[in-house]
Amino acid sequence: MRLLFLGDVVGRPGRVAVSERLPELKRRWSLDCVVINGENAAGGFGITEGICDELLTAGADVVTLGNHSFDQREALVFIERQPRLLRPINYPATTPGRGATLVDTSTGARVLVINAMARLYMDPLDDPFSAVDRALLEAPLGRVADAVIVDFHGEASSEKQAMGHFLDGRASLVVGTHTHVPTADHQIFDGGTAYMTDAGMCGDYDSILGMTKDEPVRRFVEKTPGSRLEAASGQGTLSGIAVETDDRTGLAIKVAAVRIGPRLSPALPEFWEG
Repeated sequence: MRLLFLGDVVGRPGRVAVSERLPELKRRWSLDCVVINGENAAGGFGITEGICDELLTAGADVVTLGNHSFDQREALVFIERQPRLLRPINYPATTPGRGATLVDTSTGARVLVINAMARLYMDPLDDPFSAVDRALLEAPLGRVADAVIVDFHGEASSEKQAMGHFLDGRASLVVGTHTHVPTADHQIFDGGTAYMTDAGMCGDYDSILGMTKDEPVRRFVEKTPGSRLEAASGQGTLSGIAVETDDRTGLAIKVAAVRIGPRLSPALPEFWEG
């Protein structure tokens, strides 16, 4: 199975990059499942129903979220009627929405997608390790799910690596989101799980984490309150990770970084490009 995960979509540049590039990538690479983190898609803060529909129309099978899940208050309502939009599974049980879903692909295979949020330097939610563990017990890889993708939204690389090793052999892909900076550690663990500490962002990299540069710099220099952060408006770059799995086990056999755009050095999955 061919899986593509794209990191945090930040503002209009990220949305345009997805809308313009993903349909062709899905066709060219014969992708079975695409997951996109959309928690910064609405001007850098949260997601609206219209933007969620835009990402799904572009080719996403599931949209995941994170600490900005409900910055747009309408998300509290429409997340209940959109089964392909996930918020972190370790939110309190009374939080609207869901943290995991099974997606049927065009070939009849089923992909379990789980969204969880880390706790180090983040909002203190419930234990993400036990929450993900419970979801995998309900739909284990190789028995209920033909592939498993886990988006672990967090700040600390150590916590993300711990989740990757905790799930090694039980997930096809464990990928971190939230820091908006793509890491260079994409690999396949000994148990067969593909891993990357952070997928980076889909957005304008001539920025500070997707935001216009002046206000973040001023805050660091002057240490005083200022104006609201605004998403940068330059050309967007796609960042993410591509994984091919063994149809028999659901575990990863190939992994590559994906970077397509004007600012970062390009990266493509050569095993699909040849």
